[in-house]
Amino acid sequence: MKYITLAHGNGGRFMRELITEVFAKHLHNPVLNVQADAVSLPLASSDQEIMFTTDSFTVKPLEFPGGDIGSLAVHGTVNDLAVSGAMPKYLSLNAILEEGLSFEVLDRIVRSLAQAARDAGVVVAAGDTKVVPRGEGSGVYLATTGVGLKPNNLYLGLDQIQDGDVILVSGPVGDHGIAVMLAREQFGLHGELQSDSANVIALTQALVTIPGLRFMRDPTRGGLAGILCEVQQATGLGVRVHGPSIPIRDPVISVCEMLGYDPLYLACEGRVVAIVAAEQAQAALAALQAQTQGRQAAIIGSVNARDRHVVLETELGGERMLEELEDDPLPRIC
Repeated sequence: MKYITLAHGNGGRFMRELITEVFAKHLHNPVLNVQADAVSLPLASSDQEIMFTTDSFTVKPLEFPGGDIGSLAVHGTVNDLAVSGAMPKYLSLNAILEEGLSFEVLDRIVRSLAQAARDAGVVVAAGDTKVVPRGEGSGVYLATTGVGLKPNNLYLGLDQIQDGDVILVSGPVGDHGIAVMLAREQFGLHGELQSDSANVIALTQALVTIPGLRFMRDPTRGGLAGILCEVQQATGLGVRVHGPSIPIRDPVISVCEMLGYDPLYLACEGRVVAIVAAEQAQAALAALQAQTQGRQAAIIGSVNARDRHVVLETELGGERMLEELEDDPLPRIC
């Protein structure tokens, strides 16, 4: 079996063979195949604007039920573009490899990344690799940049949210965080739960047809609760959500109850939180539920000028405030 060595990052023959045998094999395309330090990307027309995002990914283990760091890097990047209302077009990829990583594992990760890119309709247009000494990394770190196009007349953002708007989530929350935790086998727990890691382009493109759409966000680090707190802080309005309406799978609830986690703070990698005008809430819900990924979408609450906090209504009729996350309950999950 072949392994990464420091020579694979020195710019010589081994690095060239690494790029050819792994990255170019899976990611080849007319743009990436140009041997140059920069590429030309055909982009916007007069009725579109360029959207640009960047991200980095560290997850342990590198492969987990429902995904791996390769597909996660694509999904995380294109989803940041998608929830801005853009159609993702291009990615760049920086791979930081640790000495001792097996070529077999790396090949699986890059193959998965390439498939996720094809599924999202994006092209990996540029890339770079570096190798760090053994013990100075966690196998693979990936850093990405994403470019997409958004209609000029589409305005989304926290500043668009108004009193009375309705909050929706596209599916069950907490799947990714618990799937990664179970894959670590830290607590002797096992399960069949899969990460929700996926691109959300179909969901967001369905929502942008709704006239009253105000805001979209993918609930990654900090989870659903993190986004709700961000909305409250940015707008000064209150947020009230109905706990029993929030879709959460039974295995997620069970693990959280055993280990003391709150699923509302766990990362998702294939969900959308949307805020829409109240009169368009049912249309937005129908648009989400018409998509395969959105069949379990739900209206979970609203924004109001009354509460001034994020209030969760419990199943027993009580209330509790959701505070901004301070400690990371599950490190290295995205």
